Amino acid sequence: MSGDPSLPLRYIAIGDSLSEGVGDEPWPDGSPRGWTDRLASLLTAHYGQHRAIHYANLAVRGYKTAQVVDTQIRTAIALRPDFVTLTAGMNDIMRPRVDFGALKSALIGIVEPLTAAGTKVYVVPIPNIAGVSPAGPLINTRRLRLNAIYQHLVDSHGVLPLTNTTNSVFEDPRAWDEDRLHLAALGHERLACAAAASFGVPIDFDFLSPPEGPAPVRTASIEAQWWWKHVRPWIYRRLTGKSSGDGRVAKRPELGPIVDE
Repeated sequence: MSGDPSLPLRYIAIGDSLSEGVGDEPWPDGSPRGWTDRLASLLTAHYGQHRAIHYANLAVRGYKTAQVVDTQIRTAIALRPDFVTLTAGMNDIMRPRVDFGALKSALIGIVEPLTAAGTKVYVVPIPNIAGVSPAGPLINTRRLRLNAIYQHLVDSHGVLPLTNTTNSVFEDPRAWDEDRLHLAALGHERLACAAAASFGVPIDFDFLSPPEGPAPVRTASIEAQWWWKHVRPWIYRRLTGKSSGDGRVAKRPELGPIVDE
């Protein structure tokens, strides 16, 4: 890690449910752990003896990109981060209609003020979830367009891709929560390892490969339970204009050391 070792390395996660950690095991206070918490822990374990790691998480589930711009960017800039991880856009492309021009402008609006302040910004390409959820094939064209916007941010705005997600564990159903919208503990753990490796932390196993053996078979009963428990409430929220993020705030709005409990 470059920079003045006498100063804490400041890491901020911004975005949506992926960065909030939805689908992962909870902390004792009930908040989801998530890959960004895990990344902060891995960085602390590897670099902490030589440089303090301070971490904040401003992400809120359900937020579309414009909401990230409106509610998280000014706070993130004020905290003067050394680097930021960004996950945004998935909630936009899951809506019935999406304006890709506006989405691209919003993502640029997130990135530009951060990079102008000297912050390194990392994005996570969206994997192909065709084998995870029936929604996967339906949104695949949109997913590719979103990833193309991410690539534009890399090519033209100094953003860095965090890891490869194509043909990886992130396209395996076992990496995903039972709702098939969020990573499970396995997926969060592997994404944290992939991110840590990109920051020079040695990881002693092939974190991008799926677990050995076939994925569990989904029976008709499992499919019916998924539709009733997860798809029905999601459709209800879309029809009523509600969001899973309504009334929620950032789980970790202040910078500070992360403590595993």
